[in-house]
Amino acid sequence: MERRRTAPAKINLALDILGIRTDGYHDMKMVMQTISLCDTVTVEETAEGFHLRTDGDFIPAGKKTLEQRAAEAFFASIDRPMPGLTVTLEKVTPAYAGLGGGSADVAALLRILREAYAPDMPTAELERIGFTVGSDMPFCVRGGTCLAEGRGEVLTDLPPLPDCWLVLCKPDFGIPTPTLFARVDGGELTCRPDIGGMVAALAAGDVDGVAARLGNVFEEVLPEAYHEVFTIKRRLLDLGALNAAMSGSGPTVFGIFREEETAQQAKETLKKRFAQTYLAKPVRKL
Repeated sequence: MERRRTAPAKINLALDILGIRTDGYHDMKMVMQTISLCDTVTVEETAEGFHLRTDGDFIPAGKKTLEQRAAEAFFASIDRPMPGLTVTLEKVTPAYAGLGGGSADVAALLRILREAYAPDMPTAELERIGFTVGSDMPFCVRGGTCLAEGRGEVLTDLPPLPDCWLVLCKPDFGIPTPTLFARVDGGELTCRPDIGGMVAALAAGDVDGVAARLGNVFEEVLPEAYHEVFTIKRRLLDLGALNAAMSGSGPTVFGIFREEETAQQAKETLKKRFAQTYLAKPVRKL
């Protein structure tokens, strides 16, 4: 058995943090969107054990990867022993970028396992399995355009983002997510995204209305060391984006463009300074 699936990345069109929960996690309210930037995941049944390779290199042994934990949870849910599996990741989506690349890889693995071993499993059950290993996983399993609440696992399908082009640009640093959550907890957020307005704009098929309401509360607490994020936002606007925002906990910034030619030119311009710059489109439900 060898099966292959794409693992599309995600962006956060809107991201709000409502507060800390009693379990120590945060209550979130987000509008999430699957995009065409993707890795490729291949699963092959082998003699024994679980092996993960990425771009030709084996991951060092030791701590279980998210992929292994998800596979074990999947086979536990269908009450059968896990066969030997080799999972190969062909990476395109940058890591630690706010684009959910790792979660998308795990979600693709789960979709492959369902296809091969439990084709009648409801998507809700696959989302539940994914949630045992990560908060972004249920959305990455479902895909499309969703309102995500709770820790990210309470999903409501939304009308799709109208056709447009996305330019994504990741600066040459990562941002520790716990640092940003700590800064949110220690301050008072004053600039929250209009998520209700964005949902209405999606329902109306109004890409300008969606773009006008892009927002991410993490930007408000971004330490000065990471302010190149704002430089990239300004460049995207100068290059013709309807609007731009940071995705997730960053540092990737995306801009929404109406025309492919304008987006392509913006990508080429930014790529001269930022190697990890990409052109993508929204993807409907997986």
